[in-house]
Amino acid sequence: MTRRSETLLALAGAVLILVLAYAVPWLRFVLTIALAKGLAVLGILLLLRAGQVSFGHALYLALAAYTVAFGAVLVPEALLLLPAAALLAGIVGLLIGLFVVRYREIFFGMLNLALSMVFYSVLEKFYALTHGADGIRLPPVTFLGRPLAGESGEWTVLGLALVLALACGALVRVALASPLGEALAGIKTRETRLDFMGVSPKRVLLAAYVASAVMAGFAGAIIALTTRHVTPALSYWTTSGELVFIAILGGAGSVIGPFLGAAAYELTRVYAAATFANAWQLVLGLVLLGVIVFAPGGIWGMISSRRRAA
Repeated sequence: MTRRSETLLALAGAVLILVLAYAVPWLRFVLTIALAKGLAVLGILLLLRAGQVSFGHALYLALAAYTVAFGAVLVPEALLLLPAAALLAGIVGLLIGLFVVRYREIFFGMLNLALSMVFYSVLEKFYALTHGADGIRLPPVTFLGRPLAGESGEWTVLGLALVLALACGALVRVALASPLGEALAGIKTRETRLDFMGVSPKRVLLAAYVASAVMAGFAGAIIALTTRHVTPALSYWTTSGELVFIAILGGAGSVIGPFLGAAAYELTRVYAAATFANAWQLVLGLVLLGVIVFAPGGIWGMISSRRRAA
């Protein structure tokens, strides 16, 4: 699909989200969370281009969410909290990335998972600071000096998530089509050739890793501003598993795939939990099984194949 077609499709999707959020008010929360998780999965898409799967990116999600929770006490302005949370996630991503980019495949994934679980334990054990499993309730937050609460607050956070999704999607689209994207694909197919060409695979992967941490940071900040309550569960391995689940569900063929997967995941979970309260995980598992068997390219793969057939 051409860049123009993807841009038009992304803009049409943004309009559809706004229409749905207006027509069905309770969907605002679900769609905002879906956009936030789509942002985090967008970063994982960069790593998938290099053939690497992270099972621990919930670490950056939780780190940013707790940054917003602690930072809101001192500076309760969303426009400052968002970049601060993403910046801290990026700095920590750089420090961890210097270590994990030395490894590949299962070792890369497991190291990320281990570090995420270490952070989860820290959040659980330091009760005096983090309130353990009870988590932290966000104090009142403002946007341009106005209280971020009520219906206007929901629309504001949804708008922020939408702008971030469009901006990050455009940047990742450009990055994947650039020499960086080609180098990431080179890591997946024949890494040694990059060395022969004088390109450091570790530096290329590190750049993608830091970018993915920043996007997960934005996602964590949006989730904190939406739910107004952060808990260690945000860094638990199941949250990282959700992100990988969404990446498979949406498909890795386009920057739109993560958002399609996130929307499908959140809507399926909401309806499955409402209909089969004690077996909604079973429904999600069957959905993933169906996607893997009948649509290995995910939702985006199905859309692309139908366009080619038309």
